[in-house]
Amino acid sequence: MAAGVGAQSRKVAHTKRAGRQRFDRAGRHRFMLAVGVLALGFVGVVLMHVWLRLQVVQVGYVLSTTSKLQSRLEQENRELKVELATLISPERLEALARKRLGMVPPEKGQVIVLP
Repeated sequence: MAAGVGAQSRKVAHTKRAGRQRFDRAGRHRFMLAVGVLALGFVGVVLMHVWLRLQVVQVGYVLSTTSKLQSRLEQENRELKVELATLISPERLEALARKRLGMVPPEKGQVIVLP
């Protein structure tokens, strides 16, 4: 009976060890899976961060270019307004009318005022 008890206890011990090994393997597998998922998540977050930083830099360049263009167009607009004011000034128009078209101020009787 002692031999039977010894064999039985070895069988139980072997079964417990096999169960622990299976548990250890399953636990290791879960741990490695969790580490892999976390690593992939971390890599994803890092890639997203880098992509967002690149987008910020690109938008900064576009904004800078747009700001320079706006400044240049505003300066050109000011210059064109000055040129327009010069071109439509009454003194200039009168001088052009006298020189190019030979116009003279009207004499009395030439102007008819309509009611």
